[in-house]
Amino acid sequence: MTTSNILIEYRDQVACVTINRPDALNALNQATVAELTSTLRTLGASSEAKVIILTGQGEKAFCAGGDITFMRNLGPAGAREVALTADELFRTIEESPRVVIAAINGYALGGGCELAMACDLRVAAEGAQLGQPEINLGIIPGWGGTQRLPRLIGISRAKKLIFTGERISAQQALELGLIDQVVPAADLLEAAHALAQTIAAKPQTAIRMIKQAINQGVQMDLDKAVRFEAELFGMCFATKDKQEGIDAFFEKRQPQWQDC
Repeated sequence: MTTSNILIEYRDQVACVTINRPDALNALNQATVAELTSTLRTLGASSEAKVIILTGQGEKAFCAGGDITFMRNLGPAGAREVALTADELFRTIEESPRVVIAAINGYALGGGCELAMACDLRVAAEGAQLGQPEINLGIIPGWGGTQRLPRLIGISRAKKLIFTGERISAQQALELGLIDQVVPAADLLEAAHALAQTIAAKPQTAIRMIKQAINQGVQMDLDKAVRFEAELFGMCFATKDKQEGIDAFFEKRQPQWQDC
């Protein structure tokens, strides 16, 4: 399936969504944000793919950020609206019942880094670069960077990256906890797909509950979060997959999960 600015391919039980604006280093304009939001909502509601991979076309960029061409003449109200539209996309990723893996094949800067941070997991090519360079344009990260980055790597480290606008390598990002895996560029999509297949082979009701427990729980105090986890834990015991998993354990066989 193809749209104006993105490509969608299916393989096994995984959908690969590619930002297809290589001449613009896969920068996000309003049309691309809208297409991504719509596509990810559709994939989240469909049983055709259990896991989603998000990447960029070409070898240079995952996503170089917001498209400065259309941002150049924005006023305060327009800029705020653009930020809220991007937030809708990122919330769609975070609230999707599907696990979303960012396969970072090059630059992930500004809005591109923020897009990657909204994903559940991040695999990067060895030559990738990440950062929040908005300070060099006289602005701040406006698509969640000041909020998600501290949650991933800690407040002080996040401040340093955002204050300086520094670009960091994939290896540095791995050491900071910003990404989860670094692989040779030629192996990136296969590594992301292998990870996606591992997750796709798990019981998807439990996967959805894990994502919900973590994403919502980190916003709560510990007492409320533990109670929220207990509610979801209890709900698992009403599923066919729970019974299948326990039966397979005692029967010493591979479980056959029923939910997709």
